[in-house]
Amino acid sequence: MITSIFKKSSIVNYALVVILLLGCFFMYHAGIEPASTSANGFTHKLLLISVLIGSLFLVNFIVKKNGLTKDSSYAILFFLLFLMLFPSVFDNTKLLLANFFLLLAMRRLISLQTLKSPKEKIFDASMWIFIAGLFHFWCILFILLVYISIIFHVSRDFRNWLLPFVAFVATAVVFVLVALVMNPAWINGLVQQTQMNFELNYFTNNYQNAALSFFVVVALYFLFSMVFSLTNRPLILQASYKKMIFGFLIGIAVFAFSTKKDNAMLLFTFFPLAEMATNNIEYSHNKMYQEIVALLLIAGSFTAFFAQL
Repeated sequence: MITSIFKKSSIVNYALVVILLLGCFFMYHAGIEPASTSANGFTHKLLLISVLIGSLFLVNFIVKKNGLTKDSSYAILFFLLFLMLFPSVFDNTKLLLANFFLLLAMRRLISLQTLKSPKEKIFDASMWIFIAGLFHFWCILFILLVYISIIFHVSRDFRNWLLPFVAFVATAVVFVLVALVMNPAWINGLVQQTQMNFELNYFTNNYQNAALSFFVVVALYFLFSMVFSLTNRPLILQASYKKMIFGFLIGIAVFAFSTKKDNAMLLFTFFPLAEMATNNIEYSHNKMYQEIVALLLIAGSFTAFFAQL
């Protein structure tokens, strides 16, 4: 039943996902803070909602525009379910903004498969990644994905290898100038984020631990499913699927390197994982299997969400 609803793209499906997102957002915020009528509180929530909805539709645009999935709504559904696993992400403005800019970068990198305007796409993707790094420093690791994309598509032109450095200098100069004018403390805050911490001792309750354990099992299943079935996918899309795999692994590295760890930092893995989960269901011809996978994800995400409220 679940798969029959989301196996096609429709306005109804998008509306269902957006309504569910808004419901989860307001339920989480109702539990962590009293209702706020201040202008600052309203503006903050409006920003969070805008970034969340924008991220959903950006995910949908990337997979549809580049043919990474069939004509279904699974990608945005799974992206939302992964958000629900770690509800603290609904109140983390910096992480949400960083992830939004990474999605903009992924949009440009995936579209490199067309070989149209590769230099512009490489520069844009690099710039978006460095902007994301301003909100969460270790997002800068995604610059590796730019070079991986260059290797896949346009490695023969040496100028392509230099473009990320140009984007870095441009972004750094603008940031320093703005920080010096607006608030010099921004520079010190960014420098402090460069520290590393590999310890996993941030859990405040067993529900967070259980949600992480569920995510690890799900992520490993879809990751290995994609890796072992990669050669069966259309040849023209294999480079894009490999980018999804590398993007997921880099997202894990960002989580591992980050100093102030939180389950919400796994946000950077949600897009590639949602795409891999979508492919796992779409390429299966067993309807019972599709229903079981979808129901398990929905049940696990809803249970984790309400347990952590």
